[in-house]
Amino acid sequence: MARQPDQRGVALIVVLLMISIIIAVTLELNRDSRGEIYDAINTGDAVRLRYLAKSGFAAGEAFLLADRNGFDGLTEDWSKPERVLEKTGEDLSPENCRLAIEDDSGRIPLNKLVVGATYNQELGSLLIRLLSLPEFRLEQKQVHAIVDSLKDWLDADSEVTGEDGAEAFHYAALERPYPVKNAPLDCIEELLMVKGITKELLYGGEDTPGLASLVTLHGDGRININTAPVLVLRALTAEITEEMVGDMQLYRKSEDNDLSDSLWYHRVSGMSGVNINPNLITSKSRVFRITATGVYGNLQQTVTGVVRRDPDKKAMQLLSWRVQ
Repeated sequence: MARQPDQRGVALIVVLLMISIIIAVTLELNRDSRGEIYDAINTGDAVRLRYLAKSGFAAGEAFLLADRNGFDGLTEDWSKPERVLEKTGEDLSPENCRLAIEDDSGRIPLNKLVVGATYNQELGSLLIRLLSLPEFRLEQKQVHAIVDSLKDWLDADSEVTGEDGAEAFHYAALERPYPVKNAPLDCIEELLMVKGITKELLYGGEDTPGLASLVTLHGDGRININTAPVLVLRALTAEITEEMVGDMQLYRKSEDNDLSDSLWYHRVSGMSGVNINPNLITSKSRVFRITATGVYGNLQQTVTGVVRRDPDKKAMQLLSWRVQ
């Protein structure tokens, strides 16, 4: 009589196989579930961060709209983010939101260098004085070439400015050619396409300032002397010395001084005889840069926007927006 296979051994093997399959399926389901949970958590955190950043941005806009004292300066609440957040309640605080408001009207408005077919000689001279400051370490030939090339990039004609400007022929002859813009700049990074402007010049190096923090694409052509960066102050006229700029800094940061008139600099010691073109400066601002960062644990998200304030309509116009 033939010997029958051990049925108990076969059953055991089948059971073990089934258990292995169940364990594998369970582990896979568990991993998928955990992944979905983590995705949900991450999505929730991202939403929280985004709305913290947007809320901070909105708080900055509200403070700018509430400012109606007739001038804009570094002594005002909007320039001190901690004061802004103190008045927003418990939902926003320095622990969950970081806020910075900068006055873009204190920077040099590059797109006003050329308006239509008209070259703004005052702004051109200002740029030359700025780039001629020793901090930039540029030779005069380089300075004039950069300003002339920028004019050629912005203006609509094809005529090369000066000896070292740059029109279509220069850019067409590059290893990687591209057309000249012949129109206003759309973003600060576009300056890297202009002849003579390097990354170090635009963003700064270890010992040199960056042009990006001193210029803007917006504005009406005038610079707010109350908020202009130190290097821009020094370039407003060739008559201003480094010592005078230090005194101007102290004067405009004192809450006891009246900055409503852009000619306040005449009241600074040693500057009564200094003259800045009144068409070049102002004490009021329309364009501001708001940077708000939402913070949650080790995570953060930043939004940066440039806005134009219209005090007559009590409204803000968004000019640019970036999420980081």
